[in-house]
Amino acid sequence: MFAIHAVPFRLFFEASLANIMMRSHYCGQVDESLIGEEISVCGWVHRRRDHGGVIFIDLRDREGLLQVVFDPDRPDIFADAERTRGEYVLAVKGLVRQRPEGTINPNMKTGQVEVLAHELDILNRSETPPFHHDENANEELRLQYRYLDLRREEMLGNLRLRHQVTMAMRSYLDNNGFIDVETPMLTRATPEGARDYIVPSRTHAGKFFALPQSPQIFKQLLMMSGLDRYYQIVRCFRDEDLRADRQPEFTQLDVEMSFVDEEDVIGAMEKLVRHIYKQVLDVELPSPFPRMSYADAMHDYGTDKPDLRIDLKLVEVADLMDAVEFKVFAGPASDPEGRVAALCLPGGNDLTRKEIDDYTAYVARYGAKGLAYIKVNDSDAGRDGLQSPILKFLPDDAVTGILERTGAKSGDLIFFGADKTRVVNDALGALRVRMGRDRGLITEGWSPLWVVDFPMFEKDAETKRWNALHHPFTAPSVDDADALVSDPGTALSRAYDLVINGSEIGGGSIRIHDRTMQSAVFDLLEISKEEAEEKFGFLLRALQYGCPPHGGIAFGLDRIVMLMAGADSIRDVIAFPKTQTASCPLTNAPGEISAAQLKETGIRLRTPRTE
Repeated sequence: MFAIHAVPFRLFFEASLANIMMRSHYCGQVDESLIGEEISVCGWVHRRRDHGGVIFIDLRDREGLLQVVFDPDRPDIFADAERTRGEYVLAVKGLVRQRPEGTINPNMKTGQVEVLAHELDILNRSETPPFHHDENANEELRLQYRYLDLRREEMLGNLRLRHQVTMAMRSYLDNNGFIDVETPMLTRATPEGARDYIVPSRTHAGKFFALPQSPQIFKQLLMMSGLDRYYQIVRCFRDEDLRADRQPEFTQLDVEMSFVDEEDVIGAMEKLVRHIYKQVLDVELPSPFPRMSYADAMHDYGTDKPDLRIDLKLVEVADLMDAVEFKVFAGPASDPEGRVAALCLPGGNDLTRKEIDDYTAYVARYGAKGLAYIKVNDSDAGRDGLQSPILKFLPDDAVTGILERTGAKSGDLIFFGADKTRVVNDALGALRVRMGRDRGLITEGWSPLWVVDFPMFEKDAETKRWNALHHPFTAPSVDDADALVSDPGTALSRAYDLVINGSEIGGGSIRIHDRTMQSAVFDLLEISKEEAEEKFGFLLRALQYGCPPHGGIAFGLDRIVMLMAGADSIRDVIAFPKTQTASCPLTNAPGEISAAQLKETGIRLRTPRTE
């Protein structure tokens, strides 16, 4: 047996690899320390310039650009250089020299030097690419030619950042007693809130596997197995409607720990996140992270993932409106499931009518039927200093109460939401973020937050059935199953979500480790004993054999990297993502399969009926 020290071996490996390949150095790593040396580099033609008989080529590889000079005194390679075009693949050997005075480029890592070419080998030619490396091409075209898109510095940087994040995750977890264990990709369907991707079984006719939405049950079984501390950077699959921060297949860091409570998990995971930000971005996050209850988050921000960099809050005004004649306000104010809330925008009086109409159309996406407002021209003048089409419906005491609660000053604008609580929260919560961006109200930096004390269940408005707010394996805050069953509507769960800058990057909970409690939760969710036995019989049996208290969390790797990269979409930090319709323009997936494959799995396609 022998040991290899990681850092020296890595340097040795990279140097050795460069020597046995066509190059001795990466383009972006050539600097003044190499002046006078002959080196070999390889890469793509980023740009070619012919300056009065001297040809300059900016050669590009994953590390950056390097200027290569072709002198006409070497006619053989000069002729080859003349034939090169953008994205040709070259191997060059030449002498590193200082750039002449006046030609130094301070914006390039290699801007102090250039290579005078002695040898040139055109390794491959290229057709004219469908878009240029610095062109703002549409995303569909970028995804269709993803291999070209990934050559861009921004995209290579995002993938390098992703690599650094996963390295930081592994280093922390490996050094803190966690063991990396793989769990199955082919499993069975479980109720985790989204549709499963299903895989037909050839050897078990008429039966199907499901691709995992998460390794949830398996990591719980690992805790029952005595593993104690588990982690996995794992692919998961959910057949759901897509947004900028969602993909049908995504990657998460999955963590589980035994003999812990909430404080143990939260404390360990805070250290992990601080370690990642320090290692990758050299950023010191606060310690400890602030915490907020789910109820306070929804009341003040309309969302369970508030962006605390925006200093705007929703203000409850329902009690001021329950007796007004304006039914748009009075109805929701007197409805137990309704809400009337205000959102004050500092300096918002300069909004034009068109801008207000645009915001009205924006909140309509979230179910809002309109967006009432009051312009505060002079806060000291009371009603006379206000301007609004709804003002005539509001009595003086309501107007006074609104101004006092919102703290509105002269020049401010107050928006109102009045509807079912969910609609008001969704609409004003989204409006708060939109106005924060539009009006430059987002402060710089990173704002982590733990959201805790979630409801255990929420009732479906249509079916009137209870649904688990997180998943059915989350432990309730009460230890007695009878107490939970008697009042599920007020029960809180032992769940916790980590939010950074308004994005939920992780969520977890303490798990149920008692069969009686797990069966009670299944009953409340109207999962019959037969269905529970069919889908979760193995879990229920395992709970009978000394299951330890345990809990964990899952972090969305794609979302973390997106935030750290400052990207607008997780598609920009995934090598080969899907579109918003869950398709791949590069490979044209999903595609048809042969009749023979269908027959092997016992599947017959039904052609949709057309009019």
